[in-house]
Amino acid sequence: MVPDIGRGSRTHGLLVYLYGPGRREEHTDAHLVGSWDGFAPDPGRDTGLDPDPKVTLARLTAALDLRVKQAGDRAPAKHVWHCSVRTAPGDRRLDDGEWNAVAQRIVHATGIAQDGDPDGCRWIAVRHAEDHIHIVATLVRGDLRNPRLNYDFNKAQAECRRIEKEMGLRRLNAGDGTAAKNPSSAEKFKAERTGRPETSRETLREAVRRAVAGADSEEEFFTRLREAGVRVKLRHAPSGDALGYNVALPGDRNRDGDPVWYPGSKLAPDLSLPKIRLRLTDGAAEPSAPAVGADRTNWSPPARQRRNATLIAERSATLLERDDDGEAAPQLVGVGELLDAVAQTSPVTTRTELAAAARAFERATRSHVRAERADTRALRSAARGIVQAGGALGRGEDGGTTAMLVSTLVLVTLAAARWHSARGHAQQAHASRQAAAHLRTAYRQAAATPMRMLHDQGRALPDAQRIMHEATLRAVLPEKVVRAGGTEARTDALVATLAQAERAGHDSEALLRQAIDMRELDSADDVNDVLVWRLRRIAQLPAHPGDGARRPQAATRQAIAPSSRTSERNATAAVPLGTAQDPNRRSPSR
Repeated sequence: MVPDIGRGSRTHGLLVYLYGPGRREEHTDAHLVGSWDGFAPDPGRDTGLDPDPKVTLARLTAALDLRVKQAGDRAPAKHVWHCSVRTAPGDRRLDDGEWNAVAQRIVHATGIAQDGDPDGCRWIAVRHAEDHIHIVATLVRGDLRNPRLNYDFNKAQAECRRIEKEMGLRRLNAGDGTAAKNPSSAEKFKAERTGRPETSRETLREAVRRAVAGADSEEEFFTRLREAGVRVKLRHAPSGDALGYNVALPGDRNRDGDPVWYPGSKLAPDLSLPKIRLRLTDGAAEPSAPAVGADRTNWSPPARQRRNATLIAERSATLLERDDDGEAAPQLVGVGELLDAVAQTSPVTTRTELAAAARAFERATRSHVRAERADTRALRSAARGIVQAGGALGRGEDGGTTAMLVSTLVLVTLAAARWHSARGHAQQAHASRQAAAHLRTAYRQAAATPMRMLHDQGRALPDAQRIMHEATLRAVLPEKVVRAGGTEARTDALVATLAQAERAGHDSEALLRQAIDMRELDSADDVNDVLVWRLRRIAQLPAHPGDGARRPQAATRQAIAPSSRTSERNATAAVPLGTAQDPNRRSPSR
């Protein structure tokens, strides 16, 4: 059950809309289901005193506004309180009596008209559809004082959670006050009227998120916004320092012809200029380290940066598994920036799902957990590297490294879901799981060609090689892991990868154990695919199998000399020990 509260100044205008046909003829059988005294005139069904509904509507307006008129100048300018209450899709149909009970509980909980208070505000509840009602109240009490409506939305939300439980309705996730502001009905109708797929608020929120992803400075952030076609207006103090910013879409104007400006803080709590400055300061992006053993001549910049991002994302997943809020919380913000960077530079085949994943995960980046050590430099550097490298082609090595990165991001978002669930963040946990679902779809799109080629290569191996590597899999992988998810294991791609790694000079069994030890596999949708990409990354095999194997500079635990390990760690200084790059330390088990 979802409440939505607003304020206005025209009682009659709102009633005309509620009792009218609606903007799309969606209002049917508009009538009262409740009122402050149970005897308010009903323009929808009262025909006794006057058959003209317009006259009855005028009488209802006068009754609601009576105390507003009596209060005169003491009445608030926006004296109309409007709350729509809607059941969730799939809920049973409530009858008028049940909706009356819902309305009475909402006005009591919010302080509009508490039970037993003879001076409560006047209110009505109008129903013109099966799944929702509109509660309209005028904000002057019988004693001509204004009601105390502090935190009315939070109180309405809490009461809706209790109503859901008692009435057997679908129980929605409780909020914690950190969500971004939803578009208003007026904004939604304007988007429909102008043919936009979404409201200006939503478009601008995404544009600001993408502009800040990996930005190195405040100046770069505003430059990116302007390059994206967004109008930017800065608010300055008398000293000349910027205090904040407003953004608007070109062509989006109000009735007076002026641009419709949105302050950053009204787009989302973490998009105010002070919050963005903190992010830029605490997580100042550094030049991202090259992938260990990367062949810079043959691998494109997008492919190299996606490999680097995969390494850093694996570290974030490990940190999210630890019981250290100060270290884990900032990872969520950094992962959000990484998702935004990948979405805006992704190939056409995966762009829609990656953009949807970034949008969903945006809710997971905010909670009341405060990070004491807000170090997001590695993630912000990875996001910056991806943005600066530009878009991937979606084929060859670029497409393969996209699949490699997205496979890891699935596990990161699932780790975020577990982190939020353990702390009671229901909305954020749900958003993380939504992001994981979109990422899984994007992964299947990106991995289809390279995985098909690997399966073909695995089946084409000589029998002796295939039998040898299959024996390695059986010796190293527990049966329940190989068959995780309840599906028959398809190990052809794994076998092909082990064979290529061995030809490149690796010990295939040591390499496989290293890949398994990096972090848990229980949350993997397909363990075999996850291991394929881990193996190909740490062995520096091409992400696209058609590009041919290269002998890496670094090898596995048994093949890497101590001096080589040192140089490898120096090459990836942004990633500390205990991550996937440290072969001597295993991630903590869940």
